[in-house]
Amino acid sequence: MAKLIPTAERIVRARKLIQQARDLPVPTEGGRSDFSYVAHVKDLLRQARDLVKFISMTPSASAEIKEEVKRIYREIERADEELLR
Repeated sequence: MAKLIPTAERIVRARKLIQQARDLPVPTEGGRSDFSYVAHVKDLLRQARDLVKFISMTPSASAEIKEEVKRIYREIERADEELLR
């Protein structure tokens, strides 16, 4: 059975994944169009999104936590725009 991860830990892990995506070196050959680079960035951002996906739907989530999840979603979108477009 999967181990339950507390909400605060999910938020921290999601931010770390976003930072990992930002820290990936852009390949010299192919640049940002390199298939492997794009796949790795998209995978890291997907993992971050999946970590916080259901937090806002839980009844125990406070308004502050829900706002934090919205900020993470915006951060993921901003990272996607900066890194892949």
